[in-house]
Amino acid sequence: QVQLVESGGGLVQPGGSLTLSCTGAGNGHSFFAMGWYRQVPGKQRELVAALTITGYTNYGDSVKGRFTITRENGNHTVHLQMNDLNPEDTATYYCTYATSLKGVVRGVGNWGQGTQGPVYT
Repeated sequence: QVQLVESGGGLVQPGGSLTLSCTGAGNGHSFFAMGWYRQVPGKQRELVAALTITGYTNYGDSVKGRFTITRENGNHTVHLQMNDLNPEDTATYYCTYATSLKGVVRGVGNWGQGTQGPVYT
């Protein structure tokens, strides 16, 4: 069974930065591709960023140039560095894992419980 545990989020000023983290656990899983989605009430979940063990990335258009996804392969952890935050980034952020980058991009993998993203002061 796969578990994805998210952390991070919190208060930030517009234009500020925040980092979210997600650690995956599950016997026999390589966590080849991991990523982040976000969702606001009443809207579809949208891809934020995805990253494979081999270094391939995919970013949503609205975050390109502002957000960076990195990973620690040894402990199946991904970090989402969010810079230049604005109110449109307000959402619940979900960590996801799939066996391929395509799987993450299509949103067909496993999901974490979600964590609150930036909350503005």
